[in-house]
Amino acid sequence: MRAIWKGAISFGLINIPISLYPATRREELHFHFLRKSDLSPVNYKRVAEKDGKEVPWDQVVKGFEYEKGRYVVLSDEDFTRADVKATQTVDIVNFVRLDEINPLLFYKPYFMESGKGGDKAYALLREALKTSSKVAIAKVVLKTRQHLAAVKPQGKGLMLELMHFTDEMLEPSEFKMPAAGAASPAETKMAMQLVDSMTAEWAPQSYKDDYRLALKKMIKERVDKGEARPTSAASVPKVVPTKVVDLFSVLKRSIEEAQTPHQRKSLAHKSARTSRRKAA
Repeated sequence: MRAIWKGAISFGLINIPISLYPATRREELHFHFLRKSDLSPVNYKRVAEKDGKEVPWDQVVKGFEYEKGRYVVLSDEDFTRADVKATQTVDIVNFVRLDEINPLLFYKPYFMESGKGGDKAYALLREALKTSSKVAIAKVVLKTRQHLAAVKPQGKGLMLELMHFTDEMLEPSEFKMPAAGAASPAETKMAMQLVDSMTAEWAPQSYKDDYRLALKKMIKERVDKGEARPTSAASVPKVVPTKVVDLFSVLKRSIEEAQTPHQRKSLAHKSARTSRRKAA
């Protein structure tokens, strides 16, 4: 399988070379619009709603409808100006406890493969996340779009899981919810008995996409019966991650740079007291 993205994880002064691979796969069945008489493909035409006339490509512009029937037109230069520069880096912003994050924010996972020379730092980050029960919150540019993402430990490796920004989520208050305490204790007890009777060990491989499987079976049957008929972007510059020679030294410097002046002063006083006690 080919990597969809290559770059580095960056936090503090540490760079870990990595490659991203899709962690999920969905086999969509793609259908074409055809003319019934001869199965000729039917193409889409750019037709204006106002007069039904076809519009040539050089007359097509992109507009945002900011209110009903009123648009703001944006040029290619506008999109370029707003575009986020791709850095080929998973830039870690901070570390957060996983149980503090709404699960609905996560939506697309990727496997992170360690690059050449990055095994030790990769393993160090994985173990730090496992031990602390935290995830790394980062920003990364994939296919010209900036994403919020989380770096999570997963078995012997790391996962990058894309996340929604909070303003993309709908508020629960927008939906009608049942009144609290609507169910009686007896009803709740019966519901719990039903849940218990249907409880099973988690076996993800036992769940199938019945609709897709039925369509594939139908298509195969049609082919077997002989019913099938014939019909009459700019490249991103690569960023070479810096080689971590002395991991302990780089970690120490990263911690020092992340500290506030007050924290550094407090740490210096503590170190001085420790030295005086050892000398005594």
